[in-house]
Amino acid sequence: MEERKDSVKSVLEKVASPADLKGLSPKDRLALADEIRNVLMQVISANGGHLAPNMGVVELTIALHTVFDALRDKLIWDVGHQAYVHKLLTGRREFFKTLRQDNGCLGFPSRDESEYDVFGAGHAGTAISAALGFAAERDSRDGNEKIVAVVGDGSLNCGISLEGLNNVAEVTDDMIIVLNDNKMSISPNVGSMARYLNRIISTRGYNRFKASIRKIVRMIPMVGDEITHKISRLEEAAKSMFVHGVIFEELGIRYIGPVNGHDMEEMIRTFEVISEFPRPVVVHVVTEKGRGYGHAEAAPEKFHGLSSFDLSTGDCNSKPSVPTFSEAFGISLCALAEKHGDVVGITAAMCAGTGMAAFAEKFPRRFYDVGIAEGHAVVFAAGLAAAGKRPVVAIYSTFLQRALDCVMHDICLQDLPVIICTDRSGIVDDGPTHHGIHDLAFLKDLPNIAILSPKDGCELRDMLFASYSRARPVVIRYPRALAGSEKRDAEKLHWGTAEVIQNGHDLALWAVGAEVATAKDILKKLAKNKIRGTLVNTRFIKPFDSRLLLEHASKMPLATIEDCQTSGGVAAIVDSLLVNQKHHGVKHYGWPDSIVPHGTICGIREKFGLDAESMAKDIEAWIKAVKKK
Repeated sequence: MEERKDSVKSVLEKVASPADLKGLSPKDRLALADEIRNVLMQVISANGGHLAPNMGVVELTIALHTVFDALRDKLIWDVGHQAYVHKLLTGRREFFKTLRQDNGCLGFPSRDESEYDVFGAGHAGTAISAALGFAAERDSRDGNEKIVAVVGDGSLNCGISLEGLNNVAEVTDDMIIVLNDNKMSISPNVGSMARYLNRIISTRGYNRFKASIRKIVRMIPMVGDEITHKISRLEEAAKSMFVHGVIFEELGIRYIGPVNGHDMEEMIRTFEVISEFPRPVVVHVVTEKGRGYGHAEAAPEKFHGLSSFDLSTGDCNSKPSVPTFSEAFGISLCALAEKHGDVVGITAAMCAGTGMAAFAEKFPRRFYDVGIAEGHAVVFAAGLAAAGKRPVVAIYSTFLQRALDCVMHDICLQDLPVIICTDRSGIVDDGPTHHGIHDLAFLKDLPNIAILSPKDGCELRDMLFASYSRARPVVIRYPRALAGSEKRDAEKLHWGTAEVIQNGHDLALWAVGAEVATAKDILKKLAKNKIRGTLVNTRFIKPFDSRLLLEHASKMPLATIEDCQTSGGVAAIVDSLLVNQKHHGVKHYGWPDSIVPHGTICGIREKFGLDAESMAKDIEAWIKAVKKK
């Protein structure tokens, strides 16, 4: 009897594709939701990933795939980290176990990974505009497949989302926007009256009855159109008293909701009904972030995206005794604000992630979280600076890409004293959409801006204070890494000068930021083979210490190491300085001008030969070849 029990497949094991959901009973669907949550907890606790967002969309995703045909229709995900359940239901159950691993499952939708991922997504706010593109293409050939955009995690307040909403009714009359409201954005459930109204207006009978009445009224000679217009105004006025969706109606998009995002049967009925609506629709679905795992329910921000953790306690498996760069930034920002009352802090929905939580708690009247709106954050900072404040903006490197025009137009051109701290510079385990390796390429050539990169937390503090004193645009970039345990008194940086950490005569090794630690490891390995190198902490990317670099290049071979694309980083600066200069050879270590895949940090570095062992061997062979010439 026991052997037979073990051989029985779970509901999830029977789901090889979304088509297998069509025949499931309500009881099977509930069991499936429980099984999916268990898989999410097991895999993410082992590999890391985005737990809370996906625990909240389990029933929603099952309902979507039950009603729509994911190969014919189009499901387009916003903030793609909420698509783990989608992956489990689209033939990737076993592959999902390799989440965030080398050559494994990407944590975001990827067109290269599956035909069910029709549009890649890593940054927020893209689903509505992308879905509108699919809808326009379908309409151009008179197709009839359904286009569904799933928007969530606060991305509706993103500028791109609002621009897309504004354009929907102008482009198509057949598109569905699912607004996943997990109480982290928009508004909470608005009560019994709204649910009652939703049951009325989302039935076939109501909408068909309303359409028939309109048709009959329009036939009344002379006054039909006027009466129809007045009926519409009365309907909208009545809805505005009870439903928080009138703004969508005014944009020409029908509002349905709020719907219980954990009641699969209600969602299935709702999606079946709205698929027949002859106009664009927003379905407001209320979910609970972290649902089904008590620790994530209690602390959804902590479990939004995290490394591996103990499933029983919710604690991270590794608790470093030294602070990360994010934590060091938060401590230093508080110290700067204590000394200078005009300092204010700004972040774009990343208070905890950027290390600003302590500042927000200590200086609540001087802290601004603008939501997922990086462009606004930068222009807002420019306005504060022009008005006399000293803003410090903390944004992940990958998200700063969205505010490039604002950095140039609103900060640099006006030479305003804004400090931008770019967290997560360098590669990360989230993959191509989140690698922070492109920022230098578009920042280093902007006018009036200085760019600094600290080797550790203490130097980050010194740079923050020095940047305040400069009173002009500054970017301080640092990785998602430990900031070192060394403690020292604050020192005054000599603006624009590099730091020589050790001297040697066989090689000059110029390292950028946290890569100083990597360079130290390389030089130790080279020393075993009697290769003595000079180690330079670059510190200032702009202004760059060209005098010292030219001096080193004239005496010995020179190599650079940076956690950035070499085509747009320090390597490019060095090449431009040496193009007409005599030197003993130059070599660069950094990321190529191509898509860097996802995986573990160590695995990616080894794949590209950017781990200390590989670089040491390559440099040793290079130095020996140079000496033979």
